[in-house]
Amino acid sequence: METETLFEGRPDDEVAQRRRAILAIVREQGFATIEVLARQFGLSAQTVRRDIVHLDAEGLLQRFHGGAGIREPQVRLAYAEKRVVAADAKERIGRAAAALVADGAALFLDVGTTVEAVARALRGRQGLRVFTCSLPAATLLADADGIELFVLGGEVRGADGSLVGDQTIAAIARFRFDHAFIGFSGCEPDGTLMDFDLRKVAVKQAAIARSRAAVAVGTAGKFARSAVVAVAAVDAFSHIVTDRPPPPALATLLDQGGVRLVTA
Repeated sequence: METETLFEGRPDDEVAQRRRAILAIVREQGFATIEVLARQFGLSAQTVRRDIVHLDAEGLLQRFHGGAGIREPQVRLAYAEKRVVAADAKERIGRAAAALVADGAALFLDVGTTVEAVARALRGRQGLRVFTCSLPAATLLADADGIELFVLGGEVRGADGSLVGDQTIAAIARFRFDHAFIGFSGCEPDGTLMDFDLRKVAVKQAAIARSRAAVAVGTAGKFARSAVVAVAAVDAFSHIVTDRPPPPALATLLDQGGVRLVTA
């Protein structure tokens, strides 16, 4: 189905043209706020909001609070499937990542099955303060001696038990982490690590900003995948922990950015 047929009015109608332009901006940038779009088109926020609601209803973009982003792909592994895919590799990554942590450190644990492997590997460590937006990671560490556990507030989003929203980001801003362990779903040719959910990415970015050393964890297959929302440039991380060497071009980018590659 051609995109033009999904816009109300004639193809040359002013509203249809504006909605095509909004869609083009969102696809190019990944996300756009209502405020910026209203200013760009010289319209009221209410008019832009109506356009976004219409485009969301047609499945052309995804409406978020305050703006719109690229619609999340419909074909993705369910969380239960992710837990069994490459399970051994994730456990190796988890142990290698946990080995970077000194006793007594303050840590942030992101959401995702690979970060859950990091949580399992941290059991038995002493004097750690662990902050997390992942309910599964919190469950894994709830009875661990030697670990002081803090579950950050927020809205529970998705089957992976992630906490998101303004409350989560505000809580993160109160702390300083020695390490933030961050999951990702894809990688751009320039080394930018990517993910799918805008609200989860906002939490990742807040944690990276509050960490002395951010550590990306993920299986090597993700280096060949695409996603829709940028998490951070590769040089925002002190380490990338994975299970196999990345493509040579990415390895060069890591070296140039001073990022330590740990292959489990």
